[in-house]
Amino acid sequence: MPRPAKRATSADVARAAGVSRATVSYVLNNRPDQSIPDTTRRRVLEAAESLEYRPHGNARSLVSGRSDIVLLSVPDLPIGTGISRFVEEFAAALAEHGLTLVTHLAAARGRPLPDVCATVGATAVTGFAPFDADTARALRAAGAEVVLPSPTDVPDIMLPIGSIQAEHLIGRGHQRLGYALPAHPRFQQMAAERLRGVEQACVETGLQPPVTATVSLDVGVAADAVTNWIGQGVTGICAFNDETAVAVLAGAQSRAVRVPEELAVIGVDDILVAPLTNPPLTTVRFDLHAVARRRAELVVAGLTGHDAPAATESEISAGLVERSST
Repeated sequence: MPRPAKRATSADVARAAGVSRATVSYVLNNRPDQSIPDTTRRRVLEAAESLEYRPHGNARSLVSGRSDIVLLSVPDLPIGTGISRFVEEFAAALAEHGLTLVTHLAAARGRPLPDVCATVGATAVTGFAPFDADTARALRAAGAEVVLPSPTDVPDIMLPIGSIQAEHLIGRGHQRLGYALPAHPRFQQMAAERLRGVEQACVETGLQPPVTATVSLDVGVAADAVTNWIGQGVTGICAFNDETAVAVLAGAQSRAVRVPEELAVIGVDDILVAPLTNPPLTTVRFDLHAVARRRAELVVAGLTGHDAPAATESEISAGLVERSST
């Protein structure tokens, strides 16, 4: 069995380019305090490329004073389309700044986040919600220069998901709304926040509070919820997310309730199957590209000591995607 090819070292690059290892380090780390002739710089870069040389992370850290690792703590939630898309967009945004994303899944029940931070040598740690004060201190003690969000941070812009849903239905003439809560316990806090937006929209327009029901991904459970809503005069449903909304659509179909004529339904996330449901699902879509780029800007600003550009509603927003279900 052939032995794997030996990984090229900076010494190999130095020999190929006919320079010292120090010169290789100066060129590859783009040291501004060293004056390297253009011909020498070109020779080093060409040698590195021909040898497929990649600097070792630890060595690069010693030169720059920090690693290029950003650690993302993914909460103990089912990883759906929204989280997956955010991780992809965030990794791409960080890569533009020479940073590498590593994820830590809280649901894995493995090592504590500060231990993981120390092991991978993360220079920044970020999550989907502010870390508590003790965790933030432990992360900094583990080597993280930037911890986002911090315990005192608040989002630049609160995305009014529930309000967008309710205002759309109210604008379509619905006077009695329902809210489909998710069955998964890990979603309860997020669902409560979105429900408050629906409740606030009802208060502002003089409507009764929404009629809530917990809807699992089970046609029978969803059908019972639909029957209850219809019995209470509900004509429009705001669902926690698109998966919950799809369950409501299935429940309505099983009870021969016409959508949207008898019951309008709106979800959140704009998952890939949303346009393929029967009828196609109206939903609220996050601009995850903008949200991810904004988080990357905050990480880079923290590492460089510069101020990040202020966020605006046009840059970080959630918008309505109107289809036939409403």
